[in-house]
Amino acid sequence: MKWVAADIEMYKSAAEYVDTAVIPLLPVSFEEDMKQNASMSEFVLLLTGQLEKQFKGRIFLLPGFSYIKSRTGNLEKLVDWETSLLDRQFKHIFYVTSDSSWKQYEQDLDGDLIWLPSLPIEHMQETQKVSIVDDQVKQLLALFTQKWRVND
Repeated sequence: MKWVAADIEMYKSAAEYVDTAVIPLLPVSFEEDMKQNASMSEFVLLLTGQLEKQFKGRIFLLPGFSYIKSRTGNLEKLVDWETSLLDRQFKHIFYVTSDSSWKQYEQDLDGDLIWLPSLPIEHMQETQKVSIVDDQVKQLLALFTQKWRVND
C-alpha cells in the first residue's frame, strides 16, 4: 500500500496484516552534487514503488523522507518517524537509500537500513529501467522474507 487516499482506506480495513513500513530516504542538495542526489532519489523511488507492488498488502510505502544533505538533525527527524511507526503496529521498518552517508547511523536506527548504489537510469528507456529495477527488487524480496522469518 502507498501513501495515497485510496490505499489508506484499504490499510484501515487490513491494518493488522500490514506490519512493515518502507521509507525511501531522499537526499536534496543544491550544491555541485545536485544531479547525483536527484538521480539517487529517482532510483530509490522507482525501486520502492516496484517493491510495494510485489508486497501489496504486507508493506506500507510511506512518502519519501526528504532531507537537506548538508544539514544536521536528519537522524533525529528520522528517529521521530521511526518512533511514531513503532508506536503503531509496525514490527518492521525498512529504510531504502542510495546515500551511503546513512551507513554511519545504521546502529542508531531500530529499523533496517538498505543501502543500494544508485544506477544511472536517467538516459534509459522505460523498459530498461523496469528490467534493471526488477532485478534489484528480486534481491530485496529475499532480504525482506528473511527478516520477516527471523523477527516473526
